[in-house]
Amino acid sequence: MRTFLHGCLLWCVLSGTPAWGSAPAEPLASPEVQLCLQHLKPAERARAAKALGPLEALPLYRVQLEVDPETRGVKGRVQVEVLARKHPLTELYLRLTPNAQGRRVTLSDAKLGGRPVKLERPEPTLYRLSLESEPVPPGAAAVLDVAVEGLVPRAAAPSGGGAGGLLGGLMGGGGGRPSGGDHGAFSATADFISLVGVVPQVPPVDENGQPWDGPQGIGDLGLYEPAHVLATVTVPTGWAVHATGVPMGEVPERDGRVRYAFAAAAVRDFPLFVSRGYASSTATVNGVTVESHYAAADQAAGERVLKYATSMLAEFERRLGPLPYTHFRVVQAPLSGGAGGMEFPGLVTIATQLYRGAAGASEMLGGGMPGMEDLESMLGMLGQSGSGVLGQLNGAMERTLEFTVAHEVAHQYFAGLVGSDPILEPVVDESLAQYAALLYLEWKHGKKVAEAVRQETLVGQYHLYRMTGGKDGRADRPTGHFADELEYGALVYGKAPLLHHASRKLVGDAAFLKALRAYVDTYRFKWTCKDCFTKELAKASPANASALERLRTRWWREAKGDEDLGKPRLESLLGGFEGLEGLQEMDAQSKELLEQLIPGLMGE
Repeated sequence: MRTFLHGCLLWCVLSGTPAWGSAPAEPLASPEVQLCLQHLKPAERARAAKALGPLEALPLYRVQLEVDPETRGVKGRVQVEVLARKHPLTELYLRLTPNAQGRRVTLSDAKLGGRPVKLERPEPTLYRLSLESEPVPPGAAAVLDVAVEGLVPRAAAPSGGGAGGLLGGLMGGGGGRPSGGDHGAFSATADFISLVGVVPQVPPVDENGQPWDGPQGIGDLGLYEPAHVLATVTVPTGWAVHATGVPMGEVPERDGRVRYAFAAAAVRDFPLFVSRGYASSTATVNGVTVESHYAAADQAAGERVLKYATSMLAEFERRLGPLPYTHFRVVQAPLSGGAGGMEFPGLVTIATQLYRGAAGASEMLGGGMPGMEDLESMLGMLGQSGSGVLGQLNGAMERTLEFTVAHEVAHQYFAGLVGSDPILEPVVDESLAQYAALLYLEWKHGKKVAEAVRQETLVGQYHLYRMTGGKDGRADRPTGHFADELEYGALVYGKAPLLHHASRKLVGDAAFLKALRAYVDTYRFKWTCKDCFTKELAKASPANASALERLRTRWWREAKGDEDLGKPRLESLLGGFEGLEGLQEMDAQSKELLEQLIPGLMGE
């Protein structure tokens, strides 16, 4: 697309950004690919090429979109260029995750190499183009161009990611996503539009050539092969665009709108967000520009999020290896359904309620949550006021904010860098992201703090699930095999990460951290497997190889949670609240009454 490339180069000149890096890893790469490679640190370009092959052979997406916040409409064109490598290319799939919630985005006017073609739609989120009549030979590329149009639904009422301890369990805290739906991934408010999944992307295929499953209504939405992206997004004046990649400039249009441009390299997803009334803060860590974007009214929290993110990135880079990208963004978002955050390569979102401390908790608790009047009555009987409880939530919410940011930053490695299937094998990346967040708290604040959060957030989430009648079960299963996200959260976010805690106790800290670094180095930019980390642990501690495999079976495939974590008890749900010592020391009869009340609070 010559006009698109000319535009990108023009925006580079206008923004004062060089058209390509001074030392590109691929000297023969096209100018478009060289634009994208600016997103990779120079040293990471060679590592990426070693893992993925020639970087100019990766899929390339050219995206041109326009967003109208007033009508909640989005439209434009996306061109996908896919190289046939070892074998002829006989079919091409595109995934549109917003369509898991209904037909919200449509593809039309499809062209292959400039010729009109017809797309099939075998699934709500999946489009297919057959190339069997004229396969693309190895070394040649299929260039598919489609028109994209969508209507973004209004966002559901927001809710936060939890508050640790008792309320963290009730609201599903700890970086998880406890209730169904896409949690606002494709939704609009008056000042924020989330366009996750609007760019159709080529899903990975299995050994039989079948595309990986799409969203199941529980858990994450999808993950893709590393690819390059050149994108422009046009919005009205006063609105801003947030996306993964290097910012290539902002160009005013004649009609008063502004066109934003981004270039991204070797990313497994490409999220887009549009905001109004946002401010930002920036810092630099080890060559990474870290940006925090937030509602102007939440500046203090937004600056704390930047501090957390930079600290986490420094620790993770030191222990797990460098983040490959030159830019990393944290964006405040009005997530719904109890989501604390969402992860994407080079960008994460954090729920608005977590920025607002006790005010956010009050909104969560005052929004018609079943049983709150009963809870306040019970607290009064025990000498505690509801307002007093809310007054203690600031500290708990701040811990949850920090932990959630750590969880999402850890996702830059699992599964942003070390790829895994988030639909069929969610336990792989979620358990490591959750445990890496605990490790960060230990490195930063000490073992006592990390242990308290482990009890409150992981053990507490499992215990709450059991106290509300949930049954223990296998954590290692596809997202669609869980009854609901309460079960999913308890087993995948609560119980499963504790495999890593048990493994660490078995092999020792030195061997565990050595294996974790080797795991990241070995599978960097590649796809991992369910037992790959266990194998790395066995290499670091050969004498414990059999025991490590038994632990993986026990924690992930068997229902031994009560044996390993103890029977559900109220204390593990109360640990996150300073000033509630009276609750922790209440008499047996009062505890029994409160434990009987909890299922009612959950609507059971």
